[in-house]
Amino acid sequence: MKFLSSTGFALFGAMLIALSFGLARFAFGLFVPPIRAELELTPDIIGIIGALPLISFVLATLVAPVSADRLGARYTALISCGFGVLGLALISQASTPLTLGIGVFACGICTGLMMPALTAAMQVVVDRSVHGRVSSVMNAGTSIGLVIAAPTVLFMTDAWRYAYLSFTAVAVVSVVATWFFIPSVSRIMPSNAAPPSPISALQWWRLLRLSLFGFAMGFVASAYWLFAPDLVVSIGALSSADTGWLWFAVGIAGLGGALISDLADRNNPPITHALMLVAMAASLALLAASPGQLGIAIFSAMVFGLSYMSLTGLYLMTGIRLLPGRMSMGPVLPFLACALGQAAGSPLVGLLVNEYGYADAFAMFAAIGILVAIVSPLYPRYLESEPEETVAEEATGLQAAFDHQLLGEDGEPFEPAAEDNPAS
Repeated sequence: MKFLSSTGFALFGAMLIALSFGLARFAFGLFVPPIRAELELTPDIIGIIGALPLISFVLATLVAPVSADRLGARYTALISCGFGVLGLALISQASTPLTLGIGVFACGICTGLMMPALTAAMQVVVDRSVHGRVSSVMNAGTSIGLVIAAPTVLFMTDAWRYAYLSFTAVAVVSVVATWFFIPSVSRIMPSNAAPPSPISALQWWRLLRLSLFGFAMGFVASAYWLFAPDLVVSIGALSSADTGWLWFAVGIAGLGGALISDLADRNNPPITHALMLVAMAASLALLAASPGQLGIAIFSAMVFGLSYMSLTGLYLMTGIRLLPGRMSMGPVLPFLACALGQAAGSPLVGLLVNEYGYADAFAMFAAIGILVAIVSPLYPRYLESEPEETVAEEATGLQAAFDHQLLGEDGEPFEPAAEDNPAS
């Protein structure tokens, strides 16, 4: 096993997030038009199937911290990649809604296990002073996955089965890479560390507010992730190949989210949160208003990608700072809330599309986004706390890997070899 530098780990983590979040989870919406046509699925059935990976994501995230503690970061990440292989392979061979549903459900498990596994590994190989920034870079891996997925639609029109077979191959490669680059450790305890202090009522209140905002954002975003390609094909008369440009634009613009979330977290999170939610709502309204104009649709996708990745990155950074030293809870809760919001929104938007059409359904979700933006002054700031609770980035997380006493799978102290230690 080889220990990576902080930069190397951030890039490797981003590639695993590209697989789990980009290819296994969010790329599904890109292939909804050809899948729906071939399997003869109605929008409400697609909405239900689209909610399944979000439900399994929540279930997997709930057990992921225990898995990372008992099995270690490496084996948790390997299980995540294994479910990715299974889910992507099932989707590629799906002939009924049931098979498709099982495949996307397995992909959701892959997504739910990956970030906690990477977070546990990050505490081993990444210096505590850059935990927040590394997490933000890894979060942007979703955009990388979408950029990878987009050409499969551009150059493999209606060949969604071959596209998912290629994604399966990527997942198999990820299994091998994970074995070599993710450390095989379970609990991570500094040798002189005291247990984390109990979570205060003020911290719980801030986490609740953060989670509510995450839920609302996920609810609004569900319409775009699941039905944006279907909208431009069904009422905009664009070809299925053209939808690849949408996800490509989402991915490219989303890379900027890694920078914006970091800057926003250090300056004015509530204002940034409000602006990004307004931008997300505008992207939905713009796409619904001009679905037949490819240029406008691509611009809408860029606005959506930037706003979504900025908001998820902002939630991640805020969670880390609200609960310093509790990496298995602070960053996980807002992601859980976001997934629950998408799980709730996906079937609802499918029903609304059936009842009122794409344009009205997207307009309703855009209006909800504006309403949430209005109450963004309630977004929690970690600087609101008492002086002793105000924690700078360099004080978050645990000690650096080479200052840790690491417990391996057998419960014995684990020390990385000198040649593998990034500080050597």
